Amino acid sequence: MKIINRSLIILGLSLSVGASSQQRLAYTGTPSLEGIKTVKNAIVSELAKNEIDFAIERLQSESIVRNANWGFVIYDPESRQVVTSYNENTPLVPASTTKLLSTETAMNIMGTKFQYNTQLEYSGTVSQDGVLEGNLYIIGSGDFSLGTGMGGASRYSAIVSDFIQAIKNEGINKINGNIYVETAVFKNNKIDLPQNIVWLTHNNYYLPVGNTQGMDPRKEMSVIPPADPFHPAKHFFYISPYTGKMAITDSFEGNKVYTKIPDAPLYLAKNLRAALPKSGVVVSGGVETKTQNINPEATKIIANYKSPSLSTMVYYTNQNSVNRFAEAILRAVGFYKNGDETLDTGRSTILTHLKNKGYDFAGINLVDGSGLSRSNEVKPISQAKFLAEIMKEPYYQDFLKSLPVAGQTGTLKRMFVDSEANGKIFAKTGTLKGVKCLAGYIHTYSGKVLTFSLLVNNYSGSVAQIKSKMETLLTPAIDL
Repeated sequence: MKIINRSLIILGLSLSVGASSQQRLAYTGTPSLEGIKTVKNAIVSELAKNEIDFAIERLQSESIVRNANWGFVIYDPESRQVVTSYNENTPLVPASTTKLLSTETAMNIMGTKFQYNTQLEYSGTVSQDGVLEGNLYIIGSGDFSLGTGMGGASRYSAIVSDFIQAIKNEGINKINGNIYVETAVFKNNKIDLPQNIVWLTHNNYYLPVGNTQGMDPRKEMSVIPPADPFHPAKHFFYISPYTGKMAITDSFEGNKVYTKIPDAPLYLAKNLRAALPKSGVVVSGGVETKTQNINPEATKIIANYKSPSLSTMVYYTNQNSVNRFAEAILRAVGFYKNGDETLDTGRSTILTHLKNKGYDFAGINLVDGSGLSRSNEVKPISQAKFLAEIMKEPYYQDFLKSLPVAGQTGTLKRMFVDSEANGKIFAKTGTLKGVKCLAGYIHTYSGKVLTFSLLVNNYSGSVAQIKSKMETLLTPAIDL
């Protein structure tokens, strides 16, 4: 690729810069340093635009996109003008760039400092010899990071250790009661499968977050006996083909699945129940779930686990394109705003937020919060203008920092590695079979911040090939 010479110096020239704009910049005599800089930036910018336009024309003739649908736009938030574009008003599948909408909505509605609480409480009385005549309670609040060890969240083992220490600090060495889990915040959760959700494997669907309450694991077909169904191994989330409800499996074997993991607070409670006797605390009862407590007992809070801040979880979500967290965030904003954590409420909450903020999303089709569904559709110009408007928000810097950096972090770490755009592009990636997308911000050498969207659907060839074409198209933009 030809690299523009930024050391260009213009003295005593009368130049026509940008035939499309019909603007003439004339300088006679000895111009000021500021004047030289202005002319230099204008010429370099115009050369960069010409190079991008040439790259667009060249890409159109490439076999990799011959049968593809794709759109591209670079937008200037300051002038509110399109710098250059191709098919910018065409609705296209955005893949994981959809996460831009769900994570921004969460920051706006819930606030970047928002944290979930998971409390440990007990009822009853503690005798002088350390016997609790009462129950333990774990009160969940919908923390989707609970126990995952992701995005700064603690793992179950660490939370259990803290909870046991809190119990011992109360002088308790025996519990004549049960451990109850209250998750009333999700008492009516119903999970529906989004349209055209991506298939994971073996005819089972991947759906990154959900509630398994009410599912009867006895109706699941087992491949091997689950010796320890609560072992913290890797899990796959799916809609059970046998019950039609959300389930979680440890592994796939053939076309059959086995075991399920219950809701996170229940998993925490079972871990706590198993660990207490090993720590010298005897428990007579078991673990039970209470989605509604009609006659609540008086309780004392003895421990409170706080999740990482929302900005930290958004950072982890966007940097690593975590579908599970993005789907949970969609439901979280629905509950936070409207008291209902269903998929439909989450979607409508995001769409209402976009409308109320005046974002131009005509023709949008939002099916999920992660971009897994091929039924999601958005126009490149809508994404670019949306990103431009976010720059006015007080949380813009947190949002910007959550995006992968070209050649350096997250899902962009292996793109633009040997390019002059390394470290200059901040963008969310999106990948499905035959779909590759980028949308975010370009920090130019002239000091501008531009927004862009590049959505490619149904391309042929390899992922590496289309990524190379995208780099060729975007790299000259740093000179705009």
